[in-house]
Amino acid sequence: MEQENQVQEQTYSLPRIGEKAPEFTAQTTHGEISLNDYEGKWFILFSHPSDFTPVCTTEFVAFQGIYDQLRDLDTELIGLSVDSVTSHIAWIRNIEENFNTTIEFPVIADLDKQVATKFGMIMPESNGTETSRAVFVIDDKGTVRSVIYYPLTTGRNMGEILRLVEALKTTDEHGVSTPADWEKGDQVVASPPKTTEDAKARLDDSDYDCVDWYFCKKEINS
Repeated sequence: MEQENQVQEQTYSLPRIGEKAPEFTAQTTHGEISLNDYEGKWFILFSHPSDFTPVCTTEFVAFQGIYDQLRDLDTELIGLSVDSVTSHIAWIRNIEENFNTTIEFPVIADLDKQVATKFGMIMPESNGTETSRAVFVIDDKGTVRSVIYYPLTTGRNMGEILRLVEALKTTDEHGVSTPADWEKGDQVVASPPKTTEDAKARLDDSDYDCVDWYFCKKEINS
């Protein structure tokens, strides 16, 4: 019983934002890959419930639609489900035939659920038989930067995933934050000043667009 509880607890754990991504090695539609293959690279690891299902099919077509834009942001893409490599290949060929879309990114065949378990992708409502719609953004240092979960019935928004990667990279490059609904080219949020002297100077600085001393935006060079 104790061993079963430990397995159950492991099934529903997930890496937190700011933690290192779990190590993994897995078979994919592009052959064997591991976390080490992505050292020094940003990548998105996303899971889908099952091959040959309507919502997942729309998502794969949509993920392929943004793949070039992700690569322009030096970000790779990896899919995952607990289906076999054979199933993945058959489904990918079906998508190419019926939707005129060639899936260029690798898809992990996680039959033993090892990767899904490490990333907490299997939800209680699935009874351990399918992965949720999870999205993990992992940076070039192997750190989890964002985690998004969707219910099985709701397809993901590709524009938001692109916006998220762009925002995270902007934060890293410029040391700023991004406000609600931020898009590339918009003003960013400046970090609050740390002293009263800095607060006064900030309000007098023409480089900042301030509502008050703690709430200032500014332009950045993209």
